[in-house]
Amino acid sequence: MQTTYRHRFITGIFCLLACSQALRAQNKVTFHPDAPTQTINRNIYGHFAEHLGNCIYGGFYVGDTSRIPHVNGVRKDIIAALKTLKIPNLRWPGGCFADTYHWKDGIGPKDKRPTIVNTWWGGVTENNSFGTHDFLNMCEELGAEPYLAGNVGSGTVQELADWVQYVNFPGKSPMSDLRQQNGRQQPWKVRYWGVGNEAWGCGGNMRPEYYADVYRKYATFMSGNTFKIASGANSNDYNWTEVLMKNIPLHMLDGLALHHYSIIDWGKKGNAVNFTEEQYFQTMRSTCMMDTLVRKHSAIMDKYDPKKKVALVVDEWGGWYNVQEGTNPGFLFQQNTMRDAMIAGVTLNIFNNHSDRVRMANLAQTINVLQAVILTKGEQLVLTPTYHVMEMYNVHQDATLVPVEVQSNSYTYKGEQLPAVTASASKDKSGATHISLVNIDPAKAQEITVQTGTAYRTVSGRILASAKLQDYNSFTQPDKIKPTAFKDAVLKNNTLSVKLPPFSVVVLELK
Repeated sequence: MQTTYRHRFITGIFCLLACSQALRAQNKVTFHPDAPTQTINRNIYGHFAEHLGNCIYGGFYVGDTSRIPHVNGVRKDIIAALKTLKIPNLRWPGGCFADTYHWKDGIGPKDKRPTIVNTWWGGVTENNSFGTHDFLNMCEELGAEPYLAGNVGSGTVQELADWVQYVNFPGKSPMSDLRQQNGRQQPWKVRYWGVGNEAWGCGGNMRPEYYADVYRKYATFMSGNTFKIASGANSNDYNWTEVLMKNIPLHMLDGLALHHYSIIDWGKKGNAVNFTEEQYFQTMRSTCMMDTLVRKHSAIMDKYDPKKKVALVVDEWGGWYNVQEGTNPGFLFQQNTMRDAMIAGVTLNIFNNHSDRVRMANLAQTINVLQAVILTKGEQLVLTPTYHVMEMYNVHQDATLVPVEVQSNSYTYKGEQLPAVTASASKDKSGATHISLVNIDPAKAQEITVQTGTAYRTVSGRILASAKLQDYNSFTQPDKIKPTAFKDAVLKNNTLSVKLPPFSVVVLELK
């Protein structure tokens, strides 16, 4: 009996081990290169610069007299870092600030510009030294498309129409004459325009029916070749999307915005660095919700726009936590850890896979605010884990989507489950295929089998990983987390075998 019991016990252990290994091997990614596909619009990888905290002043802009190397007051190291990132577009001046911003306050001689109080963010004085010319010239330097957010909340139709004419009209007019008096002869030809921001909240607390009429009025007077983006829904407010799509004619609408932050609880956002696994799981659950939001908002848009003329523009996304202790609560400064790298990797995979409808997006925000890609302190500059993910992923910009089917193990915490593995893939103009893989499980490596359907000859890639989820790049250790060569990918015939460490992001190139 003892021998039989022991034999059964050992056999049971082997079975458990075999089942455990089988479970770990369940991750499977299958390419569907023959499925209908589309281009991954580079504008999905856009950024956001609001007059908030030290994003503009002390971030992008240090002024004409600064000892920090600059181009017309904009830091040279910022320009270089964002060029490496291949930043495709930049949204400005807000955010909530946009609906209190009057663009004529920010043109002309800097010493003659009026000051205002930034009532949304910290109650600080805004001196308007960084205005329309500064921003649009900076976008030219960056090689990025400007995305201007118009003031609908406290502005007027005439004010926004004048701004369009000021920056875009090549002939003679009152506004183009004014532009030339201020030193710019040729127009900037700004294409992307937001018609208000968060009209359901800080942009005016409007009902969707009311805002739809307001939008139609403003859009009517925005002349020229402009891509007009309506203030869209807050996360899962599907009624907002329904009302706008029903009541705004398609010929007046080019884009519909969506805002969603990976947040634990608006009342208890948690610490940006000293977070628990429970808080991590809650953050990732909110991140994964982006896929549901995109699917459901897209389904509503499909009812009224089956040809997908109107882009879904997710022009605010990212992680939002409590501000760093000792900083101005209105400046929204937070550190950027490997948790933020997970948010970025998962979210960008979602956008890539839904690029038929999602054709523009903007991470909030570029420098020193929320899920920033860059942090500054005096002359110092730090590239965050989020920066590195977006740099690794820029191979997908304007590439052709390769549809993928993902079967994933679960990341389980206290009975709740999330997919451990997400992926997206594309083929660039040179013929190289790239696949981005993310494992959000904080404890378990994931073995992934990728069925490519094509006999590739070589595989290479990079990985972003670290020892702890809470790790981050600091001003004393700016390179603690950075991409390194990835060696755990084996290519054999039409199959790629990959082993992803816990909480890691990998981008592979297949040729």
